[in-house]
Amino acid sequence: MAFQVVWRLGLLLLSLLAASILVFLVMNVLPGNPAAVILGTQATPEAIRTLEQQLGLDQPGIVRYFEWLGGMLTGDFGTSYIQHLPVGPLIGQRLAVTVPLAAYATLISLVVSVPLGIVAALNYRNWLGTLISALSVGGLSIPAFWAGLLLAALFAVKLRWFPVIGFVPWSQNPLQSLQSLTLPALALGLIQAAVLVRYIRSAVIEVQGEDFLRTARANGLTFGQAIWRHGLRNAAIPVVTVLGLQLTSLLVGAIVIENVFALPGLGLLLFQSISNRDLITVQDLVMVLTAFVLVVNFLTDLGYRLLDPRLRATS
Repeated sequence: MAFQVVWRLGLLLLSLLAASILVFLVMNVLPGNPAAVILGTQATPEAIRTLEQQLGLDQPGIVRYFEWLGGMLTGDFGTSYIQHLPVGPLIGQRLAVTVPLAAYATLISLVVSVPLGIVAALNYRNWLGTLISALSVGGLSIPAFWAGLLLAALFAVKLRWFPVIGFVPWSQNPLQSLQSLTLPALALGLIQAAVLVRYIRSAVIEVQGEDFLRTARANGLTFGQAIWRHGLRNAAIPVVTVLGLQLTSLLVGAIVIENVFALPGLGLLLFQSISNRDLITVQDLVMVLTAFVLVVNFLTDLGYRLLDPRLRATS
């Protein structure tokens, strides 16, 4: 097991290195000159060349790559071309919105999907299981941004239970901050719950026919006790993989939904940076998101092995 962890950690580091090269190449072959965008259409060629020298854009690509990579490894993400502020603190401020939003949505999806998935599996032959399955299929067809608009129209505009747009800083009023995230988190969490319900339902149905569950019943456990003590852990094995994939899609969905509710998270910063051709900020944001996806996949694989003794035995 220890060897497998070290091996996969090495693969993670190699993947991060390859991702950094790919991100740098893609960002630097995009059309448009950041210096020309900053100075505007009336800028002279001399002024553009001067700004390129100040920003380091006149250096060879290999030099700029290693400077960027070395800076990230030491916590220096560079300086925004447009805002003239360090990119690291900018991303850190926006993470204080995006990460709680993604975590809030994940919590909602688990709270909704786990009991509904188990109920649907235990009642898959009657109307209750069919109804839950039908609702989950319906949820899969609704885009998160559309769900956000519907929730905002009902709970924010009509009922006025939550704010329509904007975000109150955590340091100012944590309760209002949580209220600001509730509708976008519901929009993301309910859609993701629809996906998880189907996987949980299938996993629990499959577990019900396993020999170890029949053995547990023969030892005097009720059906519910056998499911709770032995079935759920085994059913969780395939669900963990899906949940890992869902976490990455939740983060991407959070970036989209932030623009619907005007939340000052990574999504709004990414949109503004692309619009302003703030190359270094876009480059750093894409790398941060890529690193998040790779780390989540690494942790998902470890969780899968911890849950399944057969994988640990072969490690």
